[in-house]
Amino acid sequence: MSITVKVRVPGTTANCGPGFDTVGIACTIYSELELSLSDEGTLRIEIEGEGKGRIPTDRNNIIYQAVQAVLDKVGKPYQGIYLKLYNKIPLARGLGSSAAAIVGGLIAANQATGNTLTQEEIFSMATIIEGHPDNVAPAIFGGITISVMQGNQPVYLRFMPGKKLNMVVAIPEFNLSTHTARQVLPDTITMKDAVFNISRVALLIGALCKGEFHHLQYALEDKVHQPYRMQLIPGMQQVFDAAVAKGAYGAALSGAGPCLIAFTESNCDRIGMAMVQAFAKCDVKAEYITLSIDTEGAKVIE
Repeated sequence: MSITVKVRVPGTTANCGPGFDTVGIACTIYSELELSLSDEGTLRIEIEGEGKGRIPTDRNNIIYQAVQAVLDKVGKPYQGIYLKLYNKIPLARGLGSSAAAIVGGLIAANQATGNTLTQEEIFSMATIIEGHPDNVAPAIFGGITISVMQGNQPVYLRFMPGKKLNMVVAIPEFNLSTHTARQVLPDTITMKDAVFNISRVALLIGALCKGEFHHLQYALEDKVHQPYRMQLIPGMQQVFDAAVAKGAYGAALSGAGPCLIAFTESNCDRIGMAMVQAFAKCDVKAEYITLSIDTEGAKVIE
């Protein structure tokens, strides 16, 4: 006897400028995962789309590890595990591909084993596997999330903005691992920079909640991580400037990068083309996509 479940998980953008490791947004770009469990058999993993030929297809696969974490927790040791990933989220680009993989594995395995774990339990497990909650929270719950660690327990708040907001994402043709992007960050920052970020992230959340997006021109500013990561992304400031010049409210690094994301209500194509052209002037090939905010988060689709 076998059980098959299919889930869809959104990609995410985290940090949103000053909200380092705290603020995340679910985006309308997705990976779909099909999971089959059976009493007999072995592990089989197939990958289609982004990451085919690069994502591990053995026990090092992070989706398998998430599935196994659920099976261990609920005490259902299936021998036959078949995973098929249909992935549209670019890898190592700052759009939450690893968070989507982890959340997909957890949600699918939970559904296949009787749906005994709550969303909060899945959130906690996902945070442990990922190492931080800012991407897994919006991947699970959708919308915009604020996540904090209270001891060892992640806590989140979810909301939707006061009106529709589009995100234009410039995707350069190179990868940047989160590990590499964290290596360039300082161990400490000044009180002045701390106050700068605290004030900006407060303005960011207020502006998003009320739909007063004109405040984003200041609210997306950051002094904790973006200035240090700029050296890893040629043309980063020029791309920001190009987006704003064409009408974006502001722009930020998406997660650890290298994707750069501009926030706007209109002129998406004009902004996207300007961002790609700015990258090109710095000898970086890029493309752009336009996304909106996913409201549902991870969900079972079959």
